[in-house]
Amino acid sequence: MATSTTAPAPIAVPATGEWDGNDGDWSTFRIAVGTPPQDFRVLVSTRGHETWVVLPEGCTADDPSDCAQTRGAEPFNGAASPGFQTNESTTWDLIGLYNLGLEDDLNLHGNGQYGYDTVHLGSGQDPFALEMEHQVVAGIATKDFYMGLLGVTATSSSFSSVSDPVTSLVDNMKQKGKIPSLSYAYTAGAQHRKSTLPSKINPDTDCASEGFKKVPGNLVLGGYDQSRFEWPDFSFTFSTDSDRTLVVGVQSITTSDSLEGLAALTSGGHLSAIDSTAPYLWLPEDVCGRFVTSFGLIYDNTTDLYLWNETIREDILQMNPTFTFKLGNEIYTSDSNSTNIEVPFAAFDLQISTPYYENATRYFPIRKANNTNQYTIGRALLQEAYLIVDQERRNFTIAQTKFSDPLPDAQLVAIEPPGADIPTSGSSGLSTGATIGIAVGAGAVGLLALLALLLCCRRRRRTRREEEEAAAARQAELQAAQEPKPYDPWRWGISEAGHNQILEMGAGYTDQDKAHRAQELDAGRDVAYELCTNHAVFEMDGNAPLSPREERK
Repeated sequence: MATSTTAPAPIAVPATGEWDGNDGDWSTFRIAVGTPPQDFRVLVSTRGHETWVVLPEGCTADDPSDCAQTRGAEPFNGAASPGFQTNESTTWDLIGLYNLGLEDDLNLHGNGQYGYDTVHLGSGQDPFALEMEHQVVAGIATKDFYMGLLGVTATSSSFSSVSDPVTSLVDNMKQKGKIPSLSYAYTAGAQHRKSTLPSKINPDTDCASEGFKKVPGNLVLGGYDQSRFEWPDFSFTFSTDSDRTLVVGVQSITTSDSLEGLAALTSGGHLSAIDSTAPYLWLPEDVCGRFVTSFGLIYDNTTDLYLWNETIREDILQMNPTFTFKLGNEIYTSDSNSTNIEVPFAAFDLQISTPYYENATRYFPIRKANNTNQYTIGRALLQEAYLIVDQERRNFTIAQTKFSDPLPDAQLVAIEPPGADIPTSGSSGLSTGATIGIAVGAGAVGLLALLALLLCCRRRRRTRREEEEAAAARQAELQAAQEPKPYDPWRWGISEAGHNQILEMGAGYTDQDKAHRAQELDAGRDVAYELCTNHAVFEMDGNAPLSPREERK
């Protein structure tokens, strides 16, 4: 019998307690890169798999003097940092200059100076922060991605100068036993909510010393924080598009109040990817039109953004409407097979500035999609939603974020990998719910064994012909038992939290399910990675577009 070992615990990446960004106030997370470590405040990308930090080339003489600081660079060597200084890191190993490629289909472009370096999940001054050596890091200059990013998917990176694909940070953490599984959980934080510090947070080291006046984001690798969400009754399966796996059916969007009163903002459903890289909701053109009519928005053809008439905005603020997003695995509305995410108006009442506008300007974070492949639900909705992704079982959950004042202490729960050993007594690897599930499975095995014994006893009294027929029947039963059961997209699996509501869904598809979802996702699309001809990567050698992962010589 294999000896069970204690599984690693999930890791919570520390929020900075600060609010950053040029397109809203976003809760950032603290990481450090290099040796000695250089600290940065970054956002989370649920589509990306690499670590990006801003380079000195990301700020020019035309930018404000605090440009690098507003883009996430923390002081280094006792002075303000201009950005990631690769020449100051003794562990930097250059790969080359490549196209970022992450959001080209959403017209967000740029090149990155890629290399390997040490990444800390937390401040470089924190002796308890997890340190991972030789990880893929990209220094960026483009303002299409104003802040650095921490990618949390398990996708590998490929470079023309490197013979083999390079595994991601999260994948390396799993392989080195730092986290229990390739799962993660994330909510973006809410600048419009109010909360005070949880009792176990040290204000001198973990966040802003004055306490949270807004509710910070939450990022857990290898599990989730049970204190931050309400358990839903429904979960989702991955799509067949490997580049956009977190696809949901947006069955409807409604508002509790508007210039037209209670209003439906969609006339039908559409498939949309969950992607926290950018804040926007890329929607069908007719849906954007309904938002314009219902809220008096003004479309800016130059920036492709929706702005406010300030007088109308004041009226909407008094109405204080709530938006309800009904999400399911398919586009067809079903009360029993969907989940509702409610978003207050304040979550979408954002400001945007450079490089779009010289001064901070109020805007509403919807954008008009040019095609179905652009349909995306961005970071703005994840202020009010908690996303839990199990990349090994290929399923995910979107739950309503729970807000409490004061903010509760974290309750981290591990998501074990498929086929994890049953821990011995004293191990906390499995919840009560999981243990009960295993006990039921063991009981079923015992029942099958008893049935086999009865069949054996009866077989002794049969003729040879009866024996042959019985053997054939048993063989057919065995084959049927070994075949996967037809996939039920609404069936949940083992919970890690000891609740009746279950987190993890079975990952199997029937051929019919695969064909159906592949057809709706248009998974055979061609994505052309082209940069805008007038796009500059500031003072990096990257003004000309690069093909996907083509190196600038």
